[in-house]
Amino acid sequence: MPTLDVELNGEAVHDIDAPDSFAADGPFPVVLENSGRSTHVHLHFDDELDRVTAVDEVNHFVADEATRHVHVSTAAVDEPVRGKLKVVTGYGSNTRYVDVRIDPSPETPAEPVAVDETLSAPPERSPDPPPRQRAVNALDRLVRRGGVAGAAFGLVAVAAAVAVALAVDSALVWLAVGVALTVALGAALLAAV
Repeated sequence: MPTLDVELNGEAVHDIDAPDSFAADGPFPVVLENSGRSTHVHLHFDDELDRVTAVDEVNHFVADEATRHVHVSTAAVDEPVRGKLKVVTGYGSNTRYVDVRIDPSPETPAEPVAVDETLSAPPERSPDPPPRQRAVNALDRLVRRGGVAGAAFGLVAVAAAVAVALAVDSALVWLAVGVALTVALGAALLAAV
């Protein structure tokens, strides 16, 4: 990745030393290297470059004898784009222009990627498992969720209810046991799904 090096305050206060031209084929940093007192720097790309480049901030503070890296992101271009980068210090007291060229990236494919038409259709849905497999899967989920204790307690409760119904031998008790079994079975099926 090429770097655009700009020296600040080298020869005199607010002095700007930058190359006459610069070329890149993708994002690049502008390195602001301050050789003197702290300064404010304004970066501005002209209209042509502004369409394909971007910086987070255009105004930058560079402390005494410090270096600041400014990331310049670029859009993909099909042909070279030329323009000027304006570097300003001292609140406009000194200005320097750098001719910048953004070239097409060698990583950008020259031809579009062909996509098979079968990829545009939704995938086929797998068939539903048979009832026996669903029951096995439900039992497996019940065991994994820790529902074995609840299932065992439910079986004991059903067995006790059937025993009471047999001992009492009443139609009303059999009806209550039937309703309780239906509710329990429905709850077990809902919990398994």
